[in-house]
Amino acid sequence: MTALARLRVLELAQGVAGEYCGKLISDFSAEVIKIEPPGGSPTRALGPFGQGAGRRETSGLFAYLNTNKASAVLDVETPAGAAALQGLLARIDAVIDDHPPGWLEHIGLAPNTLAQRHPRLVVCSITAYGQPPPEGRDLAEDLNVFHASGWGYHTPSAPDDRRPPLKGPGRFLASYETGLDAALCVVSALYGRGRTGLGGFIDISKQATMVSRIDYVIGQMVAGDMDVTSSRTALDLWGPAAIFACREGYVYLWLSDQAHWAGLRRLIGDPEWMRAFPDRWLEHENTPERVATCRKEIAAWLAAQDRNEVSARAQKLGVQLVPVNDASDLPKSPQYQFRRYFTEVDHPVLGRAQYPTTPYRLSVTPAQITSAAPTLGEHTGAVLAQLAAPSELDR
Repeated sequence: MTALARLRVLELAQGVAGEYCGKLISDFSAEVIKIEPPGGSPTRALGPFGQGAGRRETSGLFAYLNTNKASAVLDVETPAGAAALQGLLARIDAVIDDHPPGWLEHIGLAPNTLAQRHPRLVVCSITAYGQPPPEGRDLAEDLNVFHASGWGYHTPSAPDDRRPPLKGPGRFLASYETGLDAALCVVSALYGRGRTGLGGFIDISKQATMVSRIDYVIGQMVAGDMDVTSSRTALDLWGPAAIFACREGYVYLWLSDQAHWAGLRRLIGDPEWMRAFPDRWLEHENTPERVATCRKEIAAWLAAQDRNEVSARAQKLGVQLVPVNDASDLPKSPQYQFRRYFTEVDHPVLGRAQYPTTPYRLSVTPAQITSAAPTLGEHTGAVLAQLAAPSELDR
């Protein structure tokens, strides 16, 4: 038995954040029933696509986000669909939703009446700015949330004020980060219900999640250790950290204190140019001239190095040097292979492929992918048949 067996979750979500939350829970063996509107979840229409891109069921994104789930087509906007939904709510432990604010009230799951109507139910709502949202911010894409959280000022990490900020990695960074937080909150709430017998409403804001990921510079401002400023340069430590070219590919180097500097000196053989720098220059005597010299010399040395070999040697010396990998590098990573991070999944349309697993591993109750993402409405009949059974949860 894995960690979340016997839990039943209704997934009303139709976006990356809610579906990723449901995936993290279903991969630990919770029963997650995905309710899809006629035509399917919008993520089914998002790429990348596998073979036969014009056919249904070929979205690689949907296939990844919905492993181990059941799919039932149900139009909850109709009287019959709404009645079926209410029947299902009496048979599950938690609900995951990521529709805009107000939608849950529309289907009878208003936060202020939840305790009276469904006292044991845990409902998790994921929205861009929480509930109620600021005026005029009912809707937002991940790009809007990314910049509203302050991350645009931090991207790239050594900003040139004359250039606009970057958008951040990937299409759905805010959604993945928020989905992880939502899954942790749902599991925590269900654990608490085991002691109190009461569920509750969880209000998750994508913007608040991303703000929580901003590095310690923001914390220093809040604590009063730094002046509060909206300048982009305040989020940069003005060190030599950068991406450098190697013999094949690139590495990223981070340097911020004396221990890093001492490790780097051992790594590259204590060259003469490093002896002209004070030991604690990174913390106390950091100047643009020293940063420029450091980057120039490091770049020249790294250009002749193998990125994986030099990264391994650097990390043994306490130097934060890592290879910059692309998608094709990841399955070959010794670390990922050791952790068994990828597993093969056989999808009825996409075929057999390597899927990422969870970013953490429990020793006794590990996550596992036991079934591919469902085809649209694959389990509608079985799910609706449950409505004929007694409504008490099987505990």
